Amino acid sequence: MNKLPIGIQSFEKIRREGYVYVDKTAYIWEMISSGNTYFLSRPRRFGKSLLVSTIAAYFLGQKDLFDGLIIADRESRKPAEEQWLSYPVLMFSLSGGAFQDENGFANTLSFYLDSFATGLNFTLDHSTDLPNQLRYCIQQAYQVTGRQVVVLIDEYDKPLLENMNTDPEQEERNRALFKSFFNVLKDMDQYLKFIFITGVTKFSKVSIFSDMNQLNDISMSAKYAAVCGITEEELISCFPDEINALANTQGMTRNEAVQELARMYDGYHFSENPEGVYNPFSLLKSFSEGQFGRYWFETGTPTFLIKELNRTNRLVVDFSEGVTATKSVLSNYYAHNPDPVPLYYQTGYLTITAYNPEFKEYTLSYPNDEVKYGYLESLIPAIGPDVISPDYAFSASRMTGYLKNGDTESFVKMLQALLASIPYYEGKAPAYEQQWRNIIFAVFTFLGQYVRTEVHSSGGRSDCVVENAKYIYIFEFKMNQPAEKALEQIEEKSYAEPYTASGKKIIRIGVSISSEKGTIEEWQMV
Repeated sequence: MNKLPIGIQSFEKIRREGYVYVDKTAYIWEMISSGNTYFLSRPRRFGKSLLVSTIAAYFLGQKDLFDGLIIADRESRKPAEEQWLSYPVLMFSLSGGAFQDENGFANTLSFYLDSFATGLNFTLDHSTDLPNQLRYCIQQAYQVTGRQVVVLIDEYDKPLLENMNTDPEQEERNRALFKSFFNVLKDMDQYLKFIFITGVTKFSKVSIFSDMNQLNDISMSAKYAAVCGITEEELISCFPDEINALANTQGMTRNEAVQELARMYDGYHFSENPEGVYNPFSLLKSFSEGQFGRYWFETGTPTFLIKELNRTNRLVVDFSEGVTATKSVLSNYYAHNPDPVPLYYQTGYLTITAYNPEFKEYTLSYPNDEVKYGYLESLIPAIGPDVISPDYAFSASRMTGYLKNGDTESFVKMLQALLASIPYYEGKAPAYEQQWRNIIFAVFTFLGQYVRTEVHSSGGRSDCVVENAKYIYIFEFKMNQPAEKALEQIEEKSYAEPYTASGKKIIRIGVSISSEKGTIEEWQMV
């Protein structure tokens, strides 16, 4: 069994201590051979920091760490005097820091500058501002070593994301410092060997992306689609023993285990390239725990994404059925964007599932079941804070039982209680209507039912259709209108017609939701 590098971001530690390493050095070789300034966006826990650490080790000339890897073979083909040269590497790891403090970002930048200067035996003049200290560091490193400087910026957007929804003034302070500090790089080409920047999001208003016009954004490049994450081929070749052990623990065949791993953790696509990748963190955790858990969600909750969803006119059902966007839309994000899709894509909650070359348009949906059901599970308490109680699992079981047994009245009563927990603010009925539609879809889907919303038929679109082994439920919801009106619409629009040949009992339910009371006012069924 391999030693699994769960949460380990140091390439040197992985190689020296015998952890399994999925060889991504061919991508590094491609980058350094064809350019010198790159940006890469990937979701959290996807291997960005390990990639940065690997690039740093290469430019530091740490030859022994790369024995047996692809880049070692490529390096050996260069003239002997050009192999494994060591360059000064200035790395900023911004994944941690007191970025909510007024001077927290500045202190973090200062720490990395001081560490770099100390390593090369020169001192900084702290009476000058940080941009000038950065300029001096790069120039002095060039003079001391006789070689150009490599600048690596990992998780550049953390100082911005950490304040985006909590302290806009601090976010703006951090943004201004980022601009003045890293803009130094744009006119120092003669001193720079290589620049690599990573982050979760690509903020369209961060000046580094416009000022450094030579910056190559490879986030949606087919060539680099698998630079982070684990492909199917890498899974099979690097983890054969782990797959077998997981299959034995779960009482599955090896093929069944591979299929379940794919259903849970595969499916991320970062270009129109059909090859997808697995979430590396969840995959390794699954091998370690011997279970198919939602491990990605244990490391962070998407509360800020749900706030963004509620702020816009998007319905969560759209994400299951597929939303469309162009490359320019997906490649940039700006605060208070009325469309949350770019943010959901860049953070990994949506991924590319299809591409239309004629219109150059991407279709996006959930990448896998871990993301889909983990997100929907977190959506329910985020919309209605009182929904999740200590006996929620039992309540969910009861709700599922009601639908299986045709006890629609008991089910709707429980749904009524759930909707009553959604906060409603006078004068914001459209926002409230969107929230209850989202929670209804989340509840049905999370309960494991076959659910479709806004279902098309010859007469129009029904709000929600739920189907199980015995029953087909057709729901129509009306805001501040009698339930009878909802039932009439089901009949007038012939929503039940597509299901008449199914042999299952069809139950039509009209539901009236009161904006004044913030819950179900009445319902009728036939």
